[in-house]
Amino acid sequence: MEFKNWILDRLFGVALDENEGEEAREETLQEECIESEEQPAQEEQQLVKKPAADPLGLSWDHPFIRLYDLWTEQEVNAPLPRLRLDQWEDTPDGALEQELAGLRKALTLVAADRLEKIAEGPLGRSSDERDDLLKDILADEDDLSEKQEVLESEKDTSGEQDGEETKEAEQVELDALPLVYITEDQLSAWLIVFPPVGRGKELEQSMLERVLEESNVCFGVDTELVEALADKTDRYFHLFSIAKGEPVLHGKDGYIEDFFERTVKQKFAENEHGKVDYFNLNLVQNVEKGDVICQLVPPVEGISGRTVQGKEISCKAGKSAALPKGQNTEVSEDGTKLLAIKSGRVEFSGKGFQVKSVLEIDGNVDFSSGNINFVGDVHIHGDVSSGFTVRTVGDITIDGVVEAAEIEAGGDLIVAKGISGDSRAVIRAHHNIYAMYMENCSVHCRGNLQTDCIVNCDVYCDGEIQVRSGRGTIIGGRVRAARGITSKIIGSKSESITAIYLGGQPCADYERAFLIDSIEKLEAEMEKVERQPESPARTKRMAKIRLDLSVGRMKLAQFDRELKKLKEKIEEQGGSRLRCDLAYPGMVLTIGDEMMHLTKETSLVNARLIEGEIRLL
Repeated sequence: MEFKNWILDRLFGVALDENEGEEAREETLQEECIESEEQPAQEEQQLVKKPAADPLGLSWDHPFIRLYDLWTEQEVNAPLPRLRLDQWEDTPDGALEQELAGLRKALTLVAADRLEKIAEGPLGRSSDERDDLLKDILADEDDLSEKQEVLESEKDTSGEQDGEETKEAEQVELDALPLVYITEDQLSAWLIVFPPVGRGKELEQSMLERVLEESNVCFGVDTELVEALADKTDRYFHLFSIAKGEPVLHGKDGYIEDFFERTVKQKFAENEHGKVDYFNLNLVQNVEKGDVICQLVPPVEGISGRTVQGKEISCKAGKSAALPKGQNTEVSEDGTKLLAIKSGRVEFSGKGFQVKSVLEIDGNVDFSSGNINFVGDVHIHGDVSSGFTVRTVGDITIDGVVEAAEIEAGGDLIVAKGISGDSRAVIRAHHNIYAMYMENCSVHCRGNLQTDCIVNCDVYCDGEIQVRSGRGTIIGGRVRAARGITSKIIGSKSESITAIYLGGQPCADYERAFLIDSIEKLEAEMEKVERQPESPARTKRMAKIRLDLSVGRMKLAQFDRELKKLKEKIEEQGGSRLRCDLAYPGMVLTIGDEMMHLTKETSLVNARLIEGEIRLL
């Protein structure tokens, strides 16, 4: 018992009391070893649990332990056995248990067989009886202690004395026996060597080479270990990793990397104060012609593995993915990217990405849709509610009414039921505008403007304004047109002031005036910053102001050149003129630098600038 306690204390870090029962001893053997009893209690709590020193769970009556006991009687300084499988600590529990069971059976078979040979026969048994007993040991290791007791009792009844048994055991000659265990996946081979008995031969390199050859272990062999193991002090009862295979790396399937969402969800943006902007829902995904919608990530080729027995483990090849091509998209020349062939909105239809050049809004532009910012055409089947914005590179068609909203079209703007702006609506179009009526709004039109009625509006038109259909009236406000105005009625019987401006380039003039104002503000700010003391912030601010001023002045020079060409073109076409069926007093007509106040009701007005004077023809 003292010898076993010494072994327990050295190998597992525990010792058994003589009064402990069998159940208590088994529980003690399952406890995990602690590296040092001197570590502080706090550090012990932080230790990561490690597998027990003996993951096989061998009892002290196991043949392997009994063989070690016999060997230590001959070897005074015998090193401790080691059965740790450090490389298997990350193995899944189920696979680890399976491998441990296989290794335990292999050790049990060899150790029990050597014990039988040491016992000479063993102990009067025939070879058939010995084989039957060996099978029983392997079949049920839990009854191992009982079967060992049977062997001990038969040894006692044989009539041999203890001294004679030792003498006969010494006469047994068993060479050192290396055992190779190959794991289930055949990617690892483990080696354990049983020491010689009696006058048997010590471990030799040739023994290791022979057992490896018999086990067909030929790949990934640790040749340094094979050459040096015979001289190691811990060569016996020590589990070594003798060979490692090459694990297989299966190929990975290719996949599609999307640059646009397949399912668009509402996204509420917050400002720096945490306030949510409910007007911008970001429901539209814009794409420009030639943009990459998604790209193909090719599959990764697999790498075949090899077992420790030299057998190849075939790998699974990765599968290629297909680009989800849809309407108005095309595959790039190298076949790896999906491109948009026109600008518009990206949608995923369930089978592929498609680009729609027209954005359809079934209802109103309100909190259900949010602001619209699109690179194609937009068709709104309802109204545009107050406070919302619709911007697009293409045309905008609105079937309903535009309230106090902001509309900007890169092409034409069509408003079927008119604009009621509440003096807050801003309407811009880079081409033509068509609306049933316009009331209390600011309008900027690069092309021609056509409507039934203009009431109290601030209009800038670089083309021609036609108010001939429907009521055909222009009442109040300021209306500017580069090429002329045609209307049924201008002004009202109440003689409300209606300002008409002809010539020039109203939109460009407005932008030019705005740009000049911005330049003047930047110059004033520069003078203010120059008076400040030198500092990194001042230097940084001055550099930004100079850059903004340079850009602004360049834009202003470009405006002036374009305006000069446009004015010359208008003069070649005969200048601009005003035509109306009836004009009421209160109309103020300005052509170029000349101004005329209409003081009486006038029919069939045809006004133009002749020889520096406005004449009504």
